Amino acid sequence: MRETIWFLIVGGLFVGMGVASSLFKRLPLTGAMLYLVAGFLLGPNGLGLLSLDIEQDAPLVRLLSEVALLASLFAIGLRLRAPIFAALWSLPVRLGLLAMVITVPLLALFCAWGLKLPWGPAWVLAAMLAPTDPVLAHDVQVRDANDLDIVRFSLSGEGGLNDGVALPFTLGALALCANGAAGGPAVFSPSTLLETAWGLIGAIGIGALLGFATTHAVAWLRTRYAQALGLEGFFALGLIELSYGIAQLLHTFGFLAAFAAGVAMRRVEHRATGARSPQDAIGAIDSSDVAATAAHPDKAHAYMAESVLGFTVELERIAEMAMMIMVGNLLGTLAAPLVTWRSVALVLVLFVVVRPLAVELSLLGSRAKPMERRLMSWFGIRGIGTVYYLAYALEHGAKRDIAPLAPYALAVVAASVFVHGMTATPLMKRYKRKRAGGRRERRAPKDQPPSRG
Repeated sequence: MRETIWFLIVGGLFVGMGVASSLFKRLPLTGAMLYLVAGFLLGPNGLGLLSLDIEQDAPLVRLLSEVALLASLFAIGLRLRAPIFAALWSLPVRLGLLAMVITVPLLALFCAWGLKLPWGPAWVLAAMLAPTDPVLAHDVQVRDANDLDIVRFSLSGEGGLNDGVALPFTLGALALCANGAAGGPAVFSPSTLLETAWGLIGAIGIGALLGFATTHAVAWLRTRYAQALGLEGFFALGLIELSYGIAQLLHTFGFLAAFAAGVAMRRVEHRATGARSPQDAIGAIDSSDVAATAAHPDKAHAYMAESVLGFTVELERIAEMAMMIMVGNLLGTLAAPLVTWRSVALVLVLFVVVRPLAVELSLLGSRAKPMERRLMSWFGIRGIGTVYYLAYALEHGAKRDIAPLAPYALAVVAASVFVHGMTATPLMKRYKRKRAGGRRERRAPKDQPPSRG
């Protein structure tokens, strides 16, 4: 009977979300909110069907978070259709690297002085809260490969970069936590800095090389020999796992490699398709002979990229459901209270002080306008990346130091799901209207009839 109930619950969630997804686009409501509530109600305080413990089940939580992040990072990379050296890329790079460097120490200072945490755990908590989330930010992500909006492109690229960039901060923080003040010099030693540089550069190189090589190879087999047709999902999963696995094997940052592989696949398509959109390049598809489109020299790259993107987006949505149910369940099994003055203060400081300050400082001298900077400052969404690094820290650090940080981390994630989720739709609609109004104002003088004076 228990298994039957699970089939009914999961089936009902899938069907319900499939029906209601268009409704959520018009309301300040997201699927993540409902999944979070569902996970809580499935726990000991509700139906009692699921009871995960963040300490005991840390390996499982880390593994599931890892899989969800990999699928999402690859999908985000595949959406970003801009030349590698385009000026547009400077903004996500600034947010993904510079904003991270600013966020971690500022947040660690507050955790130590405001929350009265020891310096080691304060740095660990700051490191796990620093990455923004690529899974939950549907309304602020790029909508498709043709979307080059500066806010959505920047936030999407930031989420793709900083989940990998957070790893060296977490490792350094765990070293400080384990060794106390004696760990400080070792964290900033030349060898550690070189390892970090290799982790960043190597991961991007590995992911880019695999993305370029495998995409070109499959396209060549399709256009020349009409081979390797279909099973785009297998190809996507294989590329994700190979990128991550090889990056880990060579001691680089695997999340960055998965993101870079997605970017590289899109770059291959962009170079092959040119100025046309992928949809224009594909054109009409004969449903009785899809293989002809997949093997067509002018359509193969666009068809493969869009097919893989469609698969990974669906995978990303399923991962979101599974992860938010898991997080909601973890909220219901915490031994310590979730809502305290300290957790509320942490949420306010992170959302209202640290995030805006980090964005403003990292974007100094950029072409982002004030309205765009304000949106980027607000939408520092925290989610699966934080859950991953919490579980990672519990696995690799002393539980007596890390376990008390779980209520803080999960409180920030829950607050972000609701606060950012409720504000995403109205704020992005307002932003869209203002942008449209600005374009009309710029065009107005040109459209006016010439004076006859």
